[in-house]
Amino acid sequence: MCSWCWGISPVIEGLAAYCSAQGIAFVLTVGGLRAGGGDPWTEPFKAFLRNEWAHIQQVTGQPFGGDLLSRDTFNYDTEPACRAVVTAAMMIELQELETFTVLDFFKAVQYKFYVEGQDPTQVEFYRSICDLGLNFSEFVLLFESPMMKRRVEQEFKSCRSWGINAFPSILVERKGERTLLAVGEVSEAQLIARLEEVMGRAR
Repeated sequence: MCSWCWGISPVIEGLAAYCSAQGIAFVLTVGGLRAGGGDPWTEPFKAFLRNEWAHIQQVTGQPFGGDLLSRDTFNYDTEPACRAVVTAAMMIELQELETFTVLDFFKAVQYKFYVEGQDPTQVEFYRSICDLGLNFSEFVLLFESPMMKRRVEQEFKSCRSWGINAFPSILVERKGERTLLAVGEVSEAQLIARLEEVMGRAR
C-alpha cells in the first residue's frame, strides 16, 4: 500500500497482462510500508499527503479523493491492507479462481482507500471487495488468523531481504538471480522493455 503503487496501477496491470501472454509468472508481494502505523495524524502530515497525492494524480491521471484527509483521527497502518491482500491471494490460489485475481483485489483495496477514503484497518472495509469473487465469512476467518499475520510478516521480511526499501519496486527473478527493473514512477513501455532485456527477449 503506497500512493505511487496506486499511481502506476494501470502500468502494473499492463505488466501482468504481458507476463501472462509470455508465460512469465507474475507475483504480487506486499512490503509493509507504514505497517503498524506510527505517523501522528497531524495537519502537517495530512498536508504532506495532500500534496503528494495531488502530484501523483497530475503525473499519472489516477484519481485521489480527499475524504480521508478530512478525518480528525486515523491510524495510518497498512498492515491490515497488506494482510488482506495476502489472505485473498491464498484464497484465490486454493480455489483456483481465474476470473478474479489478487491484482483485482489489490486494485479494489487501493481504490476504496485512495479514492473513497474508507478505512482498511476495519474488516468491514473488505466486504464489498470480497463480493467481487470471494466468500466474505471465509475471508474474515483467514484474515484474523495468527497464520495470516505470520504470513504477511514473512512477506515483509522477504522484501527487506531483497534490499527493497522503496515502493513500488518491480523485480524479475531468473535462474535464482533477482534484478531490479524499476522503483517508483515508470511507464509500461519502459518496464516491458527492461523486462525483455533481462529475459533476453529484447526486440
